[in-house]
Amino acid sequence: MLLELFFEKQQPLPKRCMQVRRLTQQTDLKSLMAKKITEHQAAVKKFREVYGSKKIGEITVDQVYGGMRGMKALVTETSHLDPEEGIRFRGYTIPEIREKLPKAPGGDEPLPEGLFWLLLTGEVPNAAQVAAVSKELASKADLPSHVVTMLNNFPNHLHPMSQLSAAITACNSESVYVKAYNEGVKKAVYWEYVYEDSLNLIAKLPTIAATIYRNLYRDGSSIGALDQNKDWTANFCSMLGYSDASFTELMRLYLTIHSDHEGGNVSAHTTHLVGSALSDPYLSLAAGINGLAGPLHGLANQEVLVWITKLRKELGDNVSDDKLKDFVWKTLKSGQVVPGYGHAVLRKTDPRYTCQREFALKHLPDDPLFKLVAQVFRVVPPILLELGKVKNPWPNVDAHSGVLLQYYGLTEMQYYTVLFGVSRALGVLSSLVWDRALGLPIERPKSMTSDGLMKLVGAK
Repeated sequence: MLLELFFEKQQPLPKRCMQVRRLTQQTDLKSLMAKKITEHQAAVKKFREVYGSKKIGEITVDQVYGGMRGMKALVTETSHLDPEEGIRFRGYTIPEIREKLPKAPGGDEPLPEGLFWLLLTGEVPNAAQVAAVSKELASKADLPSHVVTMLNNFPNHLHPMSQLSAAITACNSESVYVKAYNEGVKKAVYWEYVYEDSLNLIAKLPTIAATIYRNLYRDGSSIGALDQNKDWTANFCSMLGYSDASFTELMRLYLTIHSDHEGGNVSAHTTHLVGSALSDPYLSLAAGINGLAGPLHGLANQEVLVWITKLRKELGDNVSDDKLKDFVWKTLKSGQVVPGYGHAVLRKTDPRYTCQREFALKHLPDDPLFKLVAQVFRVVPPILLELGKVKNPWPNVDAHSGVLLQYYGLTEMQYYTVLFGVSRALGVLSSLVWDRALGLPIERPKSMTSDGLMKLVGAK
């Protein structure tokens, strides 16, 4: 908001109103981005001129050793994680984007293409603008032949996230940014080529992900042709082999809410870090996907379902609260955590969990596994509070997503993080476009030895 105020002071109100009207009619996303970037560059320049030397915090020794947690050291324009409200996409909460973003005809959940537009521009798009993005993505979804060959030759024991990362990397043969960079294009327009690569890559991700799924779990059956008149998610679900309309709605919600989570998480930070070396979006996202594959990040949704499945197998359905409490205490006393509970930043129930719960109450209220998840939601937080060591005893997004996917027959748990990766691309690539638009430099923090830190603070 501060940057917007800086810009607004530079032009009269009638002119701004005319610009807003023009923007709402604009369906060419790249042209709109060009205008937004010019304005934002000017605002950031003015902001740095006035406040560039202002201190915004202190760094403690514990933060240096503790993974830099809480240090304000990155700029991410696309989203912000509030400890109390959860994620805000360009200022909008999850309930707000579910209400405001365009939906598919007859649908209730937002189209991820609409969120992509919002993340890039800061503007809530209209239906025509989203339809234009859907059509462009469908037109760019085909894979290079060498990537198809590579995917079809991967061994079945290679983890789907490894396949996703490798395929994304191999697609950089198509990078328009690399070609432009090698031809000496000016730094001021890097963002245009990063934008083109990002759009091309987002278009291809469902094709890559569906090919991986079909090869591993459907005997290599064909993904079929895309429908140029379908939205991004509908085509993805069709290629996976799922035609249920409510599953497609679930995936629209899933791909929207998993897209972005400010810049400090591993997948977002890694994509930004690799991109800061002026690596292309393919290499940058592949690095982020490798980070997402870790059990402390995207793989957590798989671990939640493993724990829930073990709970159900041991105690059965219709378990009493007392028996469930005993199982939770047994987990904790064995030195393990209850997966899906707690968060590094949030201090309340994750709104992404809440909206998935609302979806389940609407579409699968009597599903035994959902009922068990709801019971865990009731039982676990008081136990974690009693334990006294947990700052946030509430569930996060991972505590619910796997149960919904299981209900619709997508039971292959190793594949869940691939869906997460397809979604996360929307956020980290939007952010990468802005990294290049703002000319952010290579990221190179100073590291120190423990001896050096001790000397710095005067330890004896």
